[in-house]
Amino acid sequence: MQEDPSLIFLFSTLIFLLVLSGFFSGSETGMMAANKIKLKNLSKKSKGSAKRALNLLKKPDQLLSAILVGNNFANILASAIVTIIMINYFGGNVLIGSIILTIIILIFSEITPKTIAAIKPESVATKSSFILNVLVYIFKPLIFFTNFLSRLILKIFSLDAKDANTNDNLNTEELRTLLEESGDLIPKQYRKMLSSVLGMEELIVEDIMIPTAEIIGININDDYEKATNIIESTEYTRLPVFQDSIDNMIGILHLKDSHSFLENYEQGSSSNFKKILHKTYFVSQSTLLMKQLREFLANNESIGLVVDEYGEIEGLISVEDIFKEITGKFGGDKEELEKEFIKLKDGSILTDGNSKIRELNNYLNWEIPEDNAKTINGLVTEYLDQIPQANLCIEIDLYRFEILELDENLISKIKIKKFN
Repeated sequence: MQEDPSLIFLFSTLIFLLVLSGFFSGSETGMMAANKIKLKNLSKKSKGSAKRALNLLKKPDQLLSAILVGNNFANILASAIVTIIMINYFGGNVLIGSIILTIIILIFSEITPKTIAAIKPESVATKSSFILNVLVYIFKPLIFFTNFLSRLILKIFSLDAKDANTNDNLNTEELRTLLEESGDLIPKQYRKMLSSVLGMEELIVEDIMIPTAEIIGININDDYEKATNIIESTEYTRLPVFQDSIDNMIGILHLKDSHSFLENYEQGSSSNFKKILHKTYFVSQSTLLMKQLREFLANNESIGLVVDEYGEIEGLISVEDIFKEITGKFGGDKEELEKEFIKLKDGSILTDGNSKIRELNNYLNWEIPEDNAKTINGLVTEYLDQIPQANLCIEIDLYRFEILELDENLISKIKIKKFN
């Protein structure tokens, strides 16, 4: 018996509508889940479909309206056709037809296309962008009307559809989380460097500067032999030159000029070697680290003396110090840290009071407070509210500090242990 042509037509139309519904469902998920950074990279490779998808995402309200209008039209018309089929050919069992249609829509027009789109969102977004772009244009009058009503409702809740474009802006903590979740996509050493760069926006010059007491320089009142030894043994390419103390700066010596400098130094021609020295560059201790790096580059400088708000010299900072903060300690620096922070069998650390809290925290992944004091001497003095006068033991947060030796009111040996 030959089938009724009208029934074939209805079934064909129903299948087409289910496919259309699946397209709208998949394209909605693909568009909303697509990574805009990946789409931008694709658009740079002359992929017009990626550029088209990005343009559609700039107006999410119009895009969603076009998708939802098309999806609802397909589903409602499919429901009407199933009703006609059940009434005319299957004894009016509309309820059974509705149940079957619901299951089919869920499996083939919702779950399956949305799952595919979730797995490959950029691919679905680019491939569907052309049809969606056409539909946005065709449905423009209807979209304008529905969006107008939608905006009125959104105003009641103090919402604006344009705010959806700002959701892609990530703050520092979110970027750190993104780095941590990147897995093998970004090698571990690069993740650490990028994380350090993000953390630098919170750091100031004072956090990483070399304190005045640790600055290696040349005192012109010292003899020629001592000046020679300092130049030969230094690991730095530039050295501060001063008279009596670092507060009385003369200039900065670049080691490439050390031969001429020592010749004049030996002859006692201070006026001549002063011409060899570079002008001293001063920086504020409260300057943000990233800003200071830009200032170094803008002024073609690589080293500066750090001063406080009263103009007193507090330390020294160089471009190398900032780069080390980004890249971390490496090579000989790691060996120096192992010598500075001696690990004992009980898990404690033996060091001296001049050690920087930040370096200790980074070295052992500890969290000793460093908001105010930058060195262990400063932290203990701040906690006691006086200069330590005798060997004693104190507890700060989860850390125990046991002073073992004092030298002229400074801690020369201290043992630090973290509580479990």
